[in-house]
Amino acid sequence: MMFDYFDGIEEAIQFLMALGSVIGLLGLIVGILGWMFLGQFNRQKMIGMLIVSVILLAVCGLYTGIEYFHLDINV
Repeated sequence: MMFDYFDGIEEAIQFLMALGSVIGLLGLIVGILGWMFLGQFNRQKMIGMLIVSVILLAVCGLYTGIEYFHLDINV
């Protein structure tokens, strides 16, 4: 019974790591596009978004979400 609890915790942590990876990847893409095409005031916000996305990718991994959710992306 105790091992089932820890297995559930492990699966939840794996899901959160994969979700953080996908959010970091999408944030990186949106941040770069926003930084290139928006005005000066919004450009500063996009730099903050890029920093948070890079931190998420560093913690969660680049391919963790792609492998976990079985996304067919040819990278």
